[in-house]
Amino acid sequence: MDLPNINLNLLETPTLDKVQAKALDHPPRILLLYGSNRERSYSRLAVQEAGRILEYFGAEVRIFHPKGLPLPEDADTSHLKVKELHELLAWSEGMVWCSPERHGSMSSILKAQIDWIPLAAGAIRATQGKTLAVMQVCGGSQSFNAVNQLRVLGRWMRMITIPNQSSVPKAFLEFEEDGRMKPSPYYNRIVDVMEELYKFTLLTRGQSAYLTDRYSERMESAEELSKRVNQQTI
Repeated sequence: MDLPNINLNLLETPTLDKVQAKALDHPPRILLLYGSNRERSYSRLAVQEAGRILEYFGAEVRIFHPKGLPLPEDADTSHLKVKELHELLAWSEGMVWCSPERHGSMSSILKAQIDWIPLAAGAIRATQGKTLAVMQVCGGSQSFNAVNQLRVLGRWMRMITIPNQSSVPKAFLEFEEDGRMKPSPYYNRIVDVMEELYKFTLLTRGQSAYLTDRYSERMESAEELSKRVNQQTI
């Protein structure tokens, strides 16, 4: 095959063996974010329910509670809540984002958490290669505005965003007083989403760096290295 515009030294052909998941010595690590600080937060109740399902499958689950997180750029990264979020992000292999829909959009509370996620050096993002499931809760009829926006964000942040998603309409009717979700098709959908997230996380374990490695970035790195090696001494 004649590919004159490609540096073939930097173009490695993927194979089945190379993309196989790696055995790791710890359970899959899933971080859950929700988008409301209300005392009875239905997005929090939804991720707590999701977390129980993931734990049943064998995942290690942590939930970040956003109360006290400052607005992006209104504090620095030494802030305790920001440090907590960054440490949980580094710990995680996969994530669940669940937002209430407000004014036809995701909540500012969830967006603030995402905006605090750092961009690492160059084009490599801290979320790159992590799996992601998106969910929303609605105060009224079922809508998909928030999950659609979250899906766009997940793709932009180079996350492996699973196909399935959950939207719970009239969420105030779907939870018992003790916070547990009632049996319903909406609950079954959350089970579906967590099952799919867990499967995708197992499929990609230990492989995020390889699966998200890009020819264009290898080219850029090679060019930068060449400039450094060949620059004249000043």
